[in-house]
Amino acid sequence: MFRYLHQLWKSEDLRKRILLTLGLLVLYRIVAHIPVPGADETALRNFLGSRGTGGALGVFAALTGGAIDNFSIVLLGLSPYINASIILQLCTVIFPKLEALAKEGQQGQQRINRYTRYITFPLAFLQSYGFLLLLNSGAAQLGGRLIDTSFPGVLGPMTIVAAGALFLMWLGEVMTEKGIGNGISLIIFTGIVSSIPSTLSNMFVAGAGKQGPFIFFSILSVGLLICVVLFTEAHRLIPITYANQGAGRGVQGGIPIRINQAGMIPIIFAISLITFPGIIAQFLQTAPRFTGVVNFINTELNANNPSTLYITAYFLLVLVFTYFYVSVTFRPEQIAEDIQKRGGFIPGIRPGKSTAEVLAKTSNRLNLWGGVFLGIIAIVPLIFTKYSSLSSQDLLISGSGMIIVVGVVLELIRQINAQLLAHDYEKLA
Repeated sequence: MFRYLHQLWKSEDLRKRILLTLGLLVLYRIVAHIPVPGADETALRNFLGSRGTGGALGVFAALTGGAIDNFSIVLLGLSPYINASIILQLCTVIFPKLEALAKEGQQGQQRINRYTRYITFPLAFLQSYGFLLLLNSGAAQLGGRLIDTSFPGVLGPMTIVAAGALFLMWLGEVMTEKGIGNGISLIIFTGIVSSIPSTLSNMFVAGAGKQGPFIFFSILSVGLLICVVLFTEAHRLIPITYANQGAGRGVQGGIPIRINQAGMIPIIFAISLITFPGIIAQFLQTAPRFTGVVNFINTELNANNPSTLYITAYFLLVLVFTYFYVSVTFRPEQIAEDIQKRGGFIPGIRPGKSTAEVLAKTSNRLNLWGGVFLGIIAIVPLIFTKYSSLSSQDLLISGSGMIIVVGVVLELIRQINAQLLAHDYEKLA
């Protein structure tokens, strides 16, 4: 371990990249504690003391590392940028021009990234109004008002919160370009991990009667993390033989198809959809005619007190979105065509349509297991909060947080090892 760290420190370029990344992450954590200007301090104190970010916003609070709890200028986190990226990724399948642009390599990807930035700001501006309205309604239930949400007074806070989301996007891109890479994921990772110390402090200082279930869930979380690591790295290797021009048996290769092809995207989709009724209930709770609907949503679709219906719906949504996302991003026909152009084939399978069918069939089988596993990881914390004295705020890490943490750490290790290897090659050159 110490030898590995020594190698990192000896590489001047890698050392500078790591220090730059750490500095920008510290800056992010500082900004995450700056409240939106104009917020009522008394209402904000009461709101934070009551843990007002439960319910529909509890999941987002965990991903922003307390930015929502602090009513921070970056309370949106990177959700607008993530949503814009997903929208662009789906549009590349719908619109042929974007699909052709995605195939142009690095130059095409740069243009798609530029379009993603253009979409991020209007999304952030719209989402800022929704979040400010929801947080203000939570404070109103305690008899206060966080901020003025009437027009045109709300435009100033909306602009500040949207600018905060753009600032995080810029930080992520700087870390990706000049740091150790994968800046967007590192910011999300930091937000998740930064909430762990406060959770531990609250549990062992003021969590009387909850320490036993908390310790049990922490041990369970370690076991789940090991399973997630194995699950993230698992794949099915499809053997490919590439015919050579001379004598011989040809070049042997393979296409790895991961069990978790969709990553975190199905859980993000499922969270957005499963929390939507709770957001609607916030708007309808002042209308007497919708009292029955609001009561049903608060009872059956409440993230703080998950019902059997909520847990089942969440699991099924994760499974459905796993199939949906992979069906959009994994294109067996195109892969089969590329294999055929390079003179390759799956042993015993005819090139072209038959190869595409084999790839599609393999992908669908893996998606079943991948979607089921993602769904189980997502609902285990909910089941635990339902049948124990712990609430969603008492958990050390959520199921979605586990997958993000494992994915970011594994990718970070790969990137650092690759840069160390490049550094060693430069010394030998």
